[in-house]
Amino acid sequence: MSHLDALESQSIFILREAYNRFEKLGMLWSLGKDSNVMIWLARKAFLGRVPFPVMHLDTGLEFPETYAFRERFTREWKLDLIADACPPIELTDPTLPPGSRLAARKSLGLKQALERYAFDGIIAGIRRDEQSTRAKERVFSPRAGDGAWDFRDQPPEFWDHYNTDFPPGTHVRIHPLLQWTEVDIWRYIQREGIPVVPLYFARNGKRFRSLGEEGITLPIDSDAATIADIIAELEATTAPERAGRTMDHEAEDSFERLRASGYM
Repeated sequence: MSHLDALESQSIFILREAYNRFEKLGMLWSLGKDSNVMIWLARKAFLGRVPFPVMHLDTGLEFPETYAFRERFTREWKLDLIADACPPIELTDPTLPPGSRLAARKSLGLKQALERYAFDGIIAGIRRDEQSTRAKERVFSPRAGDGAWDFRDQPPEFWDHYNTDFPPGTHVRIHPLLQWTEVDIWRYIQREGIPVVPLYFARNGKRFRSLGEEGITLPIDSDAATIADIIAELEATTAPERAGRTMDHEAEDSFERLRASGYM
């Protein structure tokens, strides 16, 4: 079994385990490369269909290419899409820096969705290598009812033994891509032929390495116009994946505050 085969097998096991254990399950679809891989894995896990809703927390500020991608692949993949608008920025914590306040709209949007649709489990496409705070996550991570995360009190997960037995009323985040790296994601996209938003590929010496909203997500200098180019670029770079995210360059603790309050 190759490295990618092992990652795929583990992720499919996690998705099936979540589907078996939780009554009301949903999946976050950011429309980025990681969540597209996650949907692809879910379609493999469940015989070509995603058997639970996928949710795009819509701030209204995505790039036009991102919205076009959402409309096309919602139809092609026959997804049960939830795309409710996130609450306005005025309702976010005013002590957060500007970029983080915009991101916090998604935290509020997720809380709103948890109340509206009563999900007891949410599948999210985060990876441990992406950001230091996410390295503290578990595959099955309990949250408070409003989505708040106590990173100091997480269950142990030794030798891929996952705790899925939680008290009634516990909200759980499930992370099937936690062990993957950015290069793993792109190698899998290349192997499987998974579609992604075209903004990931270089145009005029720029490309997006991480996708978010307009205004708080900036492109990087790059000539990587193909997946093979992107993989080669990643194998040579030491720059962080989220270098183009303005919120990551604001207050040192802003990301951890967002995560603790329910951010993805």
